[in-house]
Amino acid sequence: MSFIPDISVAIILINWNGYSFSAACLDSLRKVDYPHFRIILVDNASENKEGERLKENFPEIDLIENLDNLGFAAGNNVGIQKALEENFSHIMLLNNDTEVESDFLGKMLEGFSNISGLGVVQPLICFLHAKDQVWSAGGKWNSILGRAITLGDRRNRLEYNAQSQALDWATGCCMLISREALLEAGMLNEQYFAYFEDVEWSLRFREKGYAIRLAADAVIYHEAGASSKKKHAEGTLSPRVFYYHVRNQFYILRSQVTGILAPFAYGYHIIRFTGWIVYFCLRGRFQKLRSVSKGIREGLFDPLQKAPIWP
Repeated sequence: MSFIPDISVAIILINWNGYSFSAACLDSLRKVDYPHFRIILVDNASENKEGERLKENFPEIDLIENLDNLGFAAGNNVGIQKALEENFSHIMLLNNDTEVESDFLGKMLEGFSNISGLGVVQPLICFLHAKDQVWSAGGKWNSILGRAITLGDRRNRLEYNAQSQALDWATGCCMLISREALLEAGMLNEQYFAYFEDVEWSLRFREKGYAIRLAADAVIYHEAGASSKKKHAEGTLSPRVFYYHVRNQFYILRSQVTGILAPFAYGYHIIRFTGWIVYFCLRGRFQKLRSVSKGIREGLFDPLQKAPIWP
């Protein structure tokens, strides 16, 4: 492959009590054939000195250790700020529970040379333990329902036959962003903490006039939900996952859906989440019921905050 001059990439990983996932991801990044990148690993106050252990075993990384778990949005912003300060031309967010093909980065970068106004690129993402199954081929935004739709979700990779195309939003699992677009649109909105922050960010990039695109020939593999899937009295997913999902869905509705479309979007999601409440009540999952109720209340009435701008 041909390398693109004057492009340097900062790859930002967040680690939170996920040493084995982060180590596997870092090991796969060692095989990447594009030479001009550096890894910034942000440890979100993990236990057992995981950040130090990762630095010891992968000395090539730049390690930032947060004193608290700042979540996905604020944790990534710490890494983004460092990358901007060090003048990287492109910044990638990459989940630590991923493994990458050796040529993925070069293929993602090609679009920035060929497509005018491109701000964000996402690779084709398949499941780590079912590599023939698509996890995400990017996203579309339904402005009537205020709903983020994942393309290719759980489709057979060969049958789906993903094509490089324009997207409405890119998943924060892996998104490559130009410095110019990031400076225009701002950083991640830290009020979201986790979930939907990538959708809101993507829509902000598009509002600033930047295109988002799928690079279908760039491929990575995702464990999917490694930090949120833990054994729990009410099932695998933590009640906090439902809380953030519901709350942030209403945050994004309030920021993106106005006018005559608003009643359709709000009505759709209120009916949807009421169904969740009924289900959790019938199954005796009262922690999740309370989490959904709290998410609705805060999502509808919390004052909305703006994303930070650098510098």
